[in-house]
Amino acid sequence: MLFYKIILILPSYPGHIIEKIPELPLVVSDKVQEITKTKQAVIFLRRVKAWSDVLKVYKSQRLRAGKGKMRNRRRVQRKGPLIIYHKDKGLSRAFRNIPGVEMLNVNKLNLLKLAPGGHLGRFIIWTQSAFDRLDALFGSWKTPSKLKKNFNLPQPKMANTDLTRLLKSDEIRNVLRKPNKRVIHAKRKLNPLTNTRAMLKLNPFAAVLKRKALLDQARRRNQRALALAEKRGVKLPENHPAMKAEKLRERRRKTISAAMAKKPKKPAAKKTAPPAPKKKTVEKAAKKAEKKAAKPAEKAAKPAEKPAAK
Repeated sequence: MLFYKIILILPSYPGHIIEKIPELPLVVSDKVQEITKTKQAVIFLRRVKAWSDVLKVYKSQRLRAGKGKMRNRRRVQRKGPLIIYHKDKGLSRAFRNIPGVEMLNVNKLNLLKLAPGGHLGRFIIWTQSAFDRLDALFGSWKTPSKLKKNFNLPQPKMANTDLTRLLKSDEIRNVLRKPNKRVIHAKRKLNPLTNTRAMLKLNPFAAVLKRKALLDQARRRNQRALALAEKRGVKLPENHPAMKAEKLRERRRKTISAAMAKKPKKPAAKKTAPPAPKKKTVEKAAKKAEKKAAKPAEKAAKPAEKPAAK
């Protein structure tokens, strides 16, 4: 009974259209196994209100987007209802041409068909004999399987499989601590030689130096172009970058000189006589001059010393 409980909990999870289905799980008579014509199969699906799910498959048929087109997987479509039967008396031939509808024997249940893509809640149509055979195949949590040796149904760890509802319940939220919304990011070590922002933090003047280097490079390039043109006797066109830069420089020079000419000149400062030296400084200077004059006279008065005899 495990599969039916999953279907009852999540009946429309993969996108099945089952609003008009009379009951879930949908169990039909064994006479369905005797259907041999596709026309009869379509009538059956319409009667059980499952045809809208097949129409969804028709509308979803499209060409594959990737390289699977070249690998024999050109077209893709949605999944339709899964019919699980006990004995095939023509049922597989009747339903095989309806897109999206898949058949499966109850003795060979395939998890890839029951939950395609790992998504629970596949819309399944059971025949009565297949539905009754499940207890003999898998047993229950109290009685073991009759057809499989040493097989017991796995005991579920959770009584309620709606995990999102459990996590958001007030009883659990009151016990848990408050979420830590403060996120501490590790500091990134940036190389200032390759990262401009890191360099500007260390040296704000680096942007000025970089700009100056670019301007100097452009100026040298323009000067070289002008020098080569003059050497070769070629006149550069007016729209050449070197000519434009030269005109701009000349215009700027004229503007600066005109602005300097209009600027009023500062009046010349009046020359004032140096302050008279103080008496003490005059006396000190006179004494120093007397000492300097007396030194050469003393040297001349001293007799020359004779060299010692050997």
